[in-house]
Amino acid sequence: MVRLGRALGRGLAPPQFQGIRFRLGAALAFALLPILALGAFQADSQFRLQDQQRREDLQLAAERTAASVKGRLDSTTVLLQALRPEALEIYCEPRLTALVQRLEGLDGLARLTPTGQTACASNALGAATPAWLEQARASPWFQRLRAGEDTVLARAPVNVGEAPGMIVAIRLERPLGAFDGAMVAVIPLSALQPDIADRALPEGSQAALTDGAGQLLTATDPTAFSLSEGRSVTGWVERARADASAIFEADDAEGRPRVYAGAALAGRDVYALLSAPAPGLLSWARLNPVGAFMVPLLAWLIAFLSVMWVSERIVVRWLIYLERVAAIYARGRFSVRPVQAMNAPAEIRVLGRTLDDLADTITHRDADLNASIEEKDALMREIHHRVKNNLQIISSLLSMQQRALTDPQAKAAVGDTRQRISALALIYRTLYQSADLRYADARIFLTELVGQLVASEAGRGPVVTSSVEADSLVVDPDKLAPLALWLVEAVTNAQKHAFASRGGALKVRFRVEGETSVLEVEDDGPGVSETYRAGVGRTLMGAFAKQLRGEVEMLPAPTGGTIARMTFATPEAVTPIDPTDLGTRTAPRRS
Repeated sequence: MVRLGRALGRGLAPPQFQGIRFRLGAALAFALLPILALGAFQADSQFRLQDQQRREDLQLAAERTAASVKGRLDSTTVLLQALRPEALEIYCEPRLTALVQRLEGLDGLARLTPTGQTACASNALGAATPAWLEQARASPWFQRLRAGEDTVLARAPVNVGEAPGMIVAIRLERPLGAFDGAMVAVIPLSALQPDIADRALPEGSQAALTDGAGQLLTATDPTAFSLSEGRSVTGWVERARADASAIFEADDAEGRPRVYAGAALAGRDVYALLSAPAPGLLSWARLNPVGAFMVPLLAWLIAFLSVMWVSERIVVRWLIYLERVAAIYARGRFSVRPVQAMNAPAEIRVLGRTLDDLADTITHRDADLNASIEEKDALMREIHHRVKNNLQIISSLLSMQQRALTDPQAKAAVGDTRQRISALALIYRTLYQSADLRYADARIFLTELVGQLVASEAGRGPVVTSSVEADSLVVDPDKLAPLALWLVEAVTNAQKHAFASRGGALKVRFRVEGETSVLEVEDDGPGVSETYRAGVGRTLMGAFAKQLRGEVEMLPAPTGGTIARMTFATPEAVTPIDPTDLGTRTAPRRS
């Protein structure tokens, strides 16, 4: 029962990853995963919404930039219309030069004839007259004015003006509509540089102006507008030309994804282009950790901890309490009762009452079993005692009969029988005097038996001394009886053949050698005789040895005399006796 209790106690301690806490936590974590999934879905939706708003802000900013630059160009066009009459006067050149000096954002003004010659120009343009005439006469923008366009925008030649600029030219007509040349203004590209300080722009935005072919005219960061190899920009220009604005995604020359928004400034000549980094979901999440990670994770963690705390307070702590009570019961202590479980939930209270009833039942059953065992133990001791007394009575009757006999052989036969009966009586006496009725210690029994055998013949012949060296071995009566009878025969043979006329020393040795045990009886007589080998006692010794699965040997002693040796399989015993009750000398034993 105690062993079963210990086994149950060990079973109540589950491994770390099989306990109720781990399983409950894993189940709760899995059950609360929809919270994290909802958080991830909301984060993705928020990212897409912000990305759409980012694109719209970029597109609106591109349109505002285009409107701002277009306003600057429109004001230049109005100026050219106002200067048309003065461009034909005698003092045209100094007036245009003075006007360029007074107005910011102008590099030069000029009046071209219908043939593309310079009729009048400010100083900056006049200094470049030879090249200017040649370029203006053959330039596409002049040909477009000649073909009938009112206003043309084009990149200024590199030798016109002090810095890279843009040409703004208007068509001049005679009263009947014939082409009469052009008024030209050169605006530095720095004056048309888009402003990226707009707070509505995403972080990292850059701005640029392009021509109708998508080539950069000016840019805050040219690398942001150098598209990756094989990327065509004509598509967005065509869309911006058709819809006034266009938005697209592309990788720059360094492979970074960016969003571009373009808007037309004036006709099909100049376009404003804004660019901003295109964040992915992960990069956006790093920039928005609270909304993307912290809030869903915090919600999941709060729900998980709340459920774990409630389950700990309602279930786990009561199970641990009942486990401790069950562990105490497994150690055989049933006085402790799970009274605190009465404050637990209904299911735990039922389990606690069941455990309490179990303790009551086991306590009463243990008491009944102990009483029954004590009664049976007393009865068995009484039976062993009476059997021993009866055997002693038989031994006494045989002793009386032996004294009445006159035939020596008959007296010897009766004496041998009496010794065998006395040995059996000693077995029963040893049993009822031992702590356990089922087993006895061979060392104590053999010591007493040898003393009894030597003492029974002490007054009938020469003096015989005896010594016993024995290991402790717990054996049951079934094995003890043939062991005792073999020893009786061996000692009797020694008394008859070795000590009958001269006395001597008798040595008995019992050794436990693991799987086998050895019992020896040594005398210091004349040695092994044929009578010794072929007598009835020798035959009985062989029979008793077979009962113990052993064999008998008759050997000469090293100092003279005879050794009767029995080697047999070590008897097994289930329950060993406490060595402190068996004497001071102990040896290995089977259990």
